[in-house]
Amino acid sequence: MNDLHARLDLQRRERLGMVEAVWGEHKTTEQIVEVLKKLEVAGELALVTRVAPEKAEELKSSFEMAEFHSQARCITVGKPAELKPSLGEVVVLTGGMSDLVVASEAELALRWHGVKVELLLDVGVAGLHRLLHKLERLKRTKVLIACAGMEGALPTVLAGLVPQPVIGVPVSVGYGVSALGRTALEGMLASCAPGLVVVNIDNGYGAAMAALRILKA
Repeated sequence: MNDLHARLDLQRRERLGMVEAVWGEHKTTEQIVEVLKKLEVAGELALVTRVAPEKAEELKSSFEMAEFHSQARCITVGKPAELKPSLGEVVVLTGGMSDLVVASEAELALRWHGVKVELLLDVGVAGLHRLLHKLERLKRTKVLIACAGMEGALPTVLAGLVPQPVIGVPVSVGYGVSALGRTALEGMLASCAPGLVVVNIDNGYGAAMAALRILKA
């Protein structure tokens, strides 16, 4: 008989300093409940990404401390890690308001690990003055995460203006040839800004964990 039960990495936080995130989009409510109960028994923090509102309501009825973060499409159970000012700060930027869901996932994942983080919205290259007005603020942070759809130019521009590590997140937003984020991904990968780091399309959590690794280095 096949063992269909989830096998969790309960030592990830001890080994890497990261909470194991649960991918919620393609799991049933019952499967997520099973995972959350195992995390609860182990005393681990719980972060479930890509959760639809209907599924979130079902999960909240099973866990008293469950909280649905609708803007980030995530469920958390329990309290986040205490703020660790010594790690430094991350700023998460968006090219437009349509990138907010992905940026919010990154913000929540960082806060869940005790990282000070700020969202800076709607500073895309279509109105470059909006970004330039924030440069002095950005120079005071440790790591920048730039989320952008369309042609994905924001991370390249940012990496050419400030010395901090910049993590680009292509977002599946844009007309026609934007190809659900593929154009933004390829544009970021082909960037002429040296040292720009790029994660997969819509991967806010992955960008947050890349930033966390940099902060902990």
